[in-house]
Amino acid sequence: MDAGAASTPWRGSGFARVNATRVIATTVGVIFALSGINHGLFEALQGSKPTNGFFIRAIGEAQRFWPLGTEDAFTIVPNFLASGLLAMLVGLAIIVWTIRFLPNPRGPTVFLGLFVLLFLVGGGIGQLAFFIPAWAFATRIGKPLTWWGRVLRPGVRPFLSRSWPVTLTLSTVAVLIGLEIAIFGYVPGMMDPDRIQATALLFVLASAILNIIAFIGGLGHDLLRMQRRAIG
Repeated sequence: MDAGAASTPWRGSGFARVNATRVIATTVGVIFALSGINHGLFEALQGSKPTNGFFIRAIGEAQRFWPLGTEDAFTIVPNFLASGLLAMLVGLAIIVWTIRFLPNPRGPTVFLGLFVLLFLVGGGIGQLAFFIPAWAFATRIGKPLTWWGRVLRPGVRPFLSRSWPVTLTLSTVAVLIGLEIAIFGYVPGMMDPDRIQATALLFVLASAILNIIAFIGGLGHDLLRMQRRAIG
């Protein structure tokens, strides 16, 4: 056993049995399902009134915390209340499906379909940058990872195995901060709405990048797990 492999947290724990790709995809699914539910809640609070178009502001003027805190969304449902209720129901369905059924043969396909539906009923626009990569990586859950095995050579897998929990945590914290700023407009010491909005977008962009890095680290972990299993 090489020194790099020995330094990974495999011995004496259940870490070696963790399917990292599943954990990361599940985390992304749950976070953005909750984001969709959040959009739906604010839409429902606007009441049974027409949306007057496909592109809407999920947070109405009466519920807004700051001038640019509109949480833009797209919906094919021409009523705020109906769109909001549907977004919340689809968000709940995504949480259940992601936690329970994502590893199933059709799990990633349904995952993608539910998120597309969430997008169409007012669940938010920014999630596109997250659920599409999450779906693509989720299709690799339980697969041989032949192509990734050629790209992620054995020497880097121990490092990747250690890195994915860190990058996943950073990605999660960054997106939660970005969502908080987008809704409440609070950044300590900052008052200019344009700068606040730019800060929120910066956190979301950083989260999207870290998320991809976490997935790559997770694949390295899963390759190492398969390698250890083959050795016995």
